[in-house]
Amino acid sequence: MVAGALIASEDSCLMHRRPYEKHHGGLWEFPGGKVEDAEIPVKALIRELREELGVIVREEDCEPAGFAEDRGKDADNPIVILLYTVRKWTGGPQALEGGRIDWFDPQGVKNLDMPPLDIELAARLFK
Repeated sequence: MVAGALIASEDSCLMHRRPYEKHHGGLWEFPGGKVEDAEIPVKALIRELREELGVIVREEDCEPAGFAEDRGKDADNPIVILLYTVRKWTGGPQALEGGRIDWFDPQGVKNLDMPPLDIELAARLFK
């Protein structure tokens, strides 16, 4: 899985609130999603941000920021989220797949109700 921390010039970060009917519904997360077969992670992030938010991001504007892993009950198939920071994009972000988006300062991000891996990513990103 891949996720993007869209950081605005005033050091605010865009977060996505998952639709209530989905897994982790109502929780806030960094936007992103699954890496499809034959896709490299950065290309998957670019596709996901276009599909979820309607923004265009260039590969060179995606900076690796870290990852979080949850082995859960199935250590053979861990969930891994690769996080990228994105400081440049084209278009105004919109919640195209439901839910809600909003901008938060680093402390505001840390105070959101988030899935465990997003909590870990936020703690690493905003030390």
